[in-house]
Amino acid sequence: MPKNSALKDDRRLDTYFAGEDQRRAVTRDMFNEAAPGYDNAERITALGSGSWYRREVLRRCGVKPGMAVLDVAAGTGLVTAEAQALVGPGGRVVALDPSPGMLAELQKKLAVETLVAYAESIPLPEACVDFVSMGYALRHVGDMDAAFAEYFRVLRPGGRACIMEISRPAGRFGRLALRAYIGGVVPLLARLSGRHADVRRLWAYYGDTIEAAIDPATILAAMRRAGFVDVDCAVTFGVFREYVGRKP
Repeated sequence: MPKNSALKDDRRLDTYFAGEDQRRAVTRDMFNEAAPGYDNAERITALGSGSWYRREVLRRCGVKPGMAVLDVAAGTGLVTAEAQALVGPGGRVVALDPSPGMLAELQKKLAVETLVAYAESIPLPEACVDFVSMGYALRHVGDMDAAFAEYFRVLRPGGRACIMEISRPAGRFGRLALRAYIGGVVPLLARLSGRHADVRRLWAYYGDTIEAAIDPATILAAMRRAGFVDVDCAVTFGVFREYVGRKP
């Protein structure tokens, strides 16, 4: 893996790609292929969290009416939709994702600006948004330092970044339960729902990247290196983490 990746070197990932260029191509193809069935599959497997949780995290972290929000790695818009509801008609939401297929699905549901781009190179001017969100996608970023530097750059002074992520539970039992769920229950649910055959490989990749994710302290240190202050990490249900930081 690249030096500043949010993933550790793990042989399981070698079955997907070798090198950063191939990683980008392979993951983009996986997300494009999975896009049409992604929302239904997410609801069935519940690997992520519910809309209530996503909205509560954004609200708790400071998203308010009238704000400008950039949702990075927006996918089909699960976090974007909650941001749009919170900022209201007087606000602005921009959804960024490297997968055109995912953004095409988002555009069927939401009337927001979209950008086909990577977190490490955001095509927006400096200090143009009040809040940057990222939902369950840090594991897919090749250069975490570059991504956090871009979040810092596009934020206005006082703006906040919130990175929601799924991580391995601290306890051995929790880790075993999560591994069994991802490796056993999720594939079974995918097989029982034929409409979601296109997301099986992506869900398997999700499971492998959760196992290979770097530790929270390394992520917090990277946010501080980018210039963020008041950096912190909250944990919900032992699995869902929210990394937050503020631009001075």
